[in-house]
Amino acid sequence: MTDKPEPSPPAVREAAAPDTAEIAAVLGRAFDDDPVWSWLLPDRASRVRRLAGLFEIMLRRVHLPHGGTELAGRGARTQAAALWDPPGHWRVPLGMQMAQALPLLRVLGARMPTSLRTLGVIEKHHPREPHWYLAVLGTDPPAQGDGLGSALLRSRLDRCDADGVPAYLESSKEINVPYYERFGFTVTRELALPGRGAPPIWLMWREPGA
Repeated sequence: MTDKPEPSPPAVREAAAPDTAEIAAVLGRAFDDDPVWSWLLPDRASRVRRLAGLFEIMLRRVHLPHGGTELAGRGARTQAAALWDPPGHWRVPLGMQMAQALPLLRVLGARMPTSLRTLGVIEKHHPREPHWYLAVLGTDPPAQGDGLGSALLRSRLDRCDADGVPAYLESSKEINVPYYERFGFTVTRELALPGRGAPPIWLMWREPGA
């Protein structure tokens, strides 16, 4: 009897504009059960569609131009993605916010004011020290547990360590906090979001080499 060969590591590559729709669809499904987005978009029947639309806007107008978005998968399909912003580029300029207003209204509908207020509170607590910002990390539910998220994290964090640059993220799931801690992140604050029934998020920082 021979041992089964170890599975090959998932392929990780930088995302490009033609990948946008596929990444957005994956992230829409990945965040369907997210506590914050479940609270912001309580209509479950339309949540995945709305989230995919939101992530498509974020990718096209914010993250892809910065060159920090990566995708991963086994085989030809995209199964996970990480949306990173380089130091000094995490804040969305006011002009870009205004340009996104109408597309966001189409996606968020009546929940747009609450969503923008919530995101504004999160941004207010964003650290000012230069860092790589992990805005979004998500894996298609059928592929979760297959090492895709870990491969995406290692891809960027190895470069953070080589360059001596910290990293930062906000975890909207308490169950994910120990996962990020295994990669050297530590909780700096549990942040209560405004609004009745709003869930908390966990702000996490990582020093290079942690």
